[in-house]
Order: sequence, then structure tokens, then C-alpha cells
Amino acid sequence: MSDHDISSDDLGLRLAGLGRTLDIDAKRREVERLEAAMSMPGFWDDQDRARSVIDQLKAIKSTVETHDELGEALAACVELRELAAADEDTATLDELNQELVRIAAGMDQLEIALALSGPYDNHNIYMTIKPGAGGTDACDWAQMMVRMYAAYCAKAGYECQIIELEEASEAGIRSATLHIRGPLAYGYLKSEMGTHRLVRMSPFNAGGTRETSFAAVEVTPELDDVEEIDLDAIDDKEFRIDTFRASGAGGQHINKTDSAVRITHLPTGIVTSSQTERSQQQNRHNSWKMMCAKLQQLKEAERLSELRDLGCDRGTIGWGHQIRSYVLQPSQMITDLRSRHKEANAQKVLDGDLQDFIDAYLAWRLKEGIL
Repeated sequence: MSDHDISSDDLGLRLAGLGRTLDIDAKRREVERLEAAMSMPGFWDDQDRARSVIDQLKAIKSTVETHDELGEALAACVELRELAAADEDTATLDELNQELVRIAAGMDQLEIALALSGPYDNHNIYMTIKPGAGGTDACDWAQMMVRMYAAYCAKAGYECQIIELEEASEAGIRSATLHIRGPLAYGYLKSEMGTHRLVRMSPFNAGGTRETSFAAVEVTPELDDVEEIDLDAIDDKEFRIDTFRASGAGGQHINKTDSAVRITHLPTGIVTSSQTERSQQQNRHNSWKMMCAKLQQLKEAERLSELRDLGCDRGTIGWGHQIRSYVLQPSQMITDLRSRHKEANAQKVLDGDLQDFIDAYLAWRLKEGIL
């Protein structure tokens, strides 16, 4: 590889442009502000708020530190390259060119930060998974997806809690809601919003026929500014509130002693549910918090097309709405229908290795100008 393969001048201009676009100086000031907030008395009194600030600080510092490290590495390369060129040291020039290739790859990753700069990208999320067309196979597929995302969270260092789970009568689930916490949880996992198609030999068919089934994923950012819900301000006619036994399969038992709560927004069909808390009051609060977040998301013009593609309670979970195809038989291939990223090792993906798909989606958003 020659020293002409990659230009340090071009990389310098590219890094400077990234710095301006990312507004690195403003991010430095934000790091100082958040670090000052963490040192204030009473910071840890509100544990949830404190953790949210810490997650935000980690995400911003990561971008700033990556930018600075790339700048320092590039400056060192330029200096050493001048010396090596003067001495006609071709071996060192080749090594430096390899370092410039690494720096360029680092800038590719830094560019992805542009797709993680939305107003909710650093928020925790609620992820709802529901089966669609495909009967029992679809219910089983939805349960497989719950395991896939739990495994991804473990690999990514996110906290993942199942706050609602409704089992299907034969196998799998009818719905599940996960609460996922961590830096840039929404920024990364918004890539999963949509309908996922599975093709496999059905374990529920005596003939072992090849079946297609669908499941939908809805991703909603958890809003930090949702405080106590003013129930008096809510139009009762727009909502239905059901309580049921958390230990059951999700049947509606209108009983004041039951702790699980399900809220339905009748005009849109949006449903939220919480059953993991022992207190009905806490489950009700969690359900309202999710409902407010989903209604706020619905109002965001930027997200409307994604929500329409999602389907769930507001559309068809089936053909024509897919974002990703998982083919397990006769050969294996997982394909993202937006970025066109593919992976032949299906089991690796089902075991939670989703980051390449997520990064490819973010790069696709940048290419398409979806910021």
C-alpha cells in the first residue's frame, strides 16, 4: 500500500467538518454542565433522574472523546509522515497509511453519531412486541424476539426488564413490553421498529411445512418530563382502564384487588400495560407514563411514517410492512429491507448479535438524509 492511497489533508477536512456538524464545542460545554450537576447536593435523591443524567453524560463524552482521539492520532500521523517521507522510509510510510485507514474507519463511526442526535435518542425505551399473521408460529416468533432483544441488551450493557407479558394459549406470547435502560437506547433500538418476517419449517405443523409468520416491534422513548399524571385532566371517554391478575395469561378480570393494569386509548387503539409491580397504583402510573410517551410520539411528525409502517394496533402486521426478513430454511439468511445488510449466520443474530444491523440502519438513515 503506497503513501498516496489515503490523504491526511482530506481526513483533516473531514474531521473538521464533523466537528462543526456535531458541534463538538457545545458538547464540551454540556459535559461540563452535567458534571457540575452531578456534584450538586441531592443529585442522588432521585435515582431515576440521576441515572438518566449519567447515561446522557456517557453518550456525549463518548462522542467528544472519539473526536479528540481521532484528531490527536491524525496530527501524530501527519508529523511522522513528514519525517518518514524526508528519510524515504517506505516501511514507516506504509504503517502510517494503515493508521490513516484506521482513523478513516473511526470517522465512519463518528458519522453515525449524526444519526444519534435526535431529541429522544439518548432516552430509555419501552419496546412492545406482538405477533401478527401466522397463528401459533407467530406467537412463538414473538417470544423468540423477546429472547433476542434480551440477549442484545446483555451484550450492549443495557438493563432490560419485562414489565408486561401475555402468554398465548398454545405456545409463545400474545404481547410483551420491555423497559430498556442505557445510553442511546432509543437512538440504537429505533432501528428495530417495524414488522419482522420469519420463514422456517414449522415446529407446530405435523407435516413440518415451510411457514411464514410475522411479529411487530414498537419502540417508544421514555419521556423524562412525565411527572405525576393529572387524572382530572384526562378525558375518561377516550380511555378504557382494565385490571387483571398479573399471574394469569392476561385475561381481563375487573377486580379491584388485581394489581396489573391495562390502558387503551380508544381513538387510536394504543394499548399500554404494566404488571410487574405489586402495587396496582404503581402499575397504573407506569401504564399512564407509557401512554403519555406513545401519544407524544404519535404527535411527532418525524416519527409518523415509522409508526404507520409499524402497524401493531393501528395497521396490519403482515406482508408489505416488513423491515427485516429472517429465513431459516431451506438456507439461512437475514436481510434488512432498508439498509440491505445481510447475515448468513441466523443463529448468531437470534442470539442477540444485532449491532451490525443497527449500524447499517443508522448509516442508511444518513445516506437517505433521515436525521
